[in-house]
Amino acid sequence: MKVLVLFAGLLFLNPVLFSQTTANHDRGYRVHVGEMAPSVVLPLINGDTVSLQQLRGKVVVLQFTASWCSVCRREMPHLESEIWQQFKNKNFILIGVDYDEPLAKVEAFRKEMKVTYPFALDPGARIFHHFAVKGAGVTRNVVIDPSGKIVFLTRLYDVQEFEAMKKKIASLLQDNQ
Repeated sequence: MKVLVLFAGLLFLNPVLFSQTTANHDRGYRVHVGEMAPSVVLPLINGDTVSLQQLRGKVVVLQFTASWCSVCRREMPHLESEIWQQFKNKNFILIGVDYDEPLAKVEAFRKEMKVTYPFALDPGARIFHHFAVKGAGVTRNVVIDPSGKIVFLTRLYDVQEFEAMKKKIASLLQDNQ
């Protein structure tokens, strides 16, 4: 009984620990921390394509987003300034994966949001559905380590979870020097 109370107390005091240890299906994820990331090819808006396999050796963040998503819009300036600008010259890549919108709309959205990290198109949300269940919301980040393993998942924009994600990325980059 004491162990259960202690465990519950730790989870109450540390919501980021709780969010990373609860069942991911509760957050709409199909993938889990510790699993290898699905093999997907990302069609970038500049016409290039890149696969997660090609990105092995780098720390990768996939940011699932859409122009109609208000929470995404709230998170994106933080991704730009606190993650992309801080880590872009390291062994790191952040790719915004836009949920089923046409190229012109995605380009306008990216420009409006003043973000400079690369964006990929996701027609039919096929890439998204490798990571999340059908009907799950966007505003999620998937952090993948240099070996291709998923090491952190976020949902919505929670400041504590975002800070924990930044620390995780910094730690991975430090370990990978």
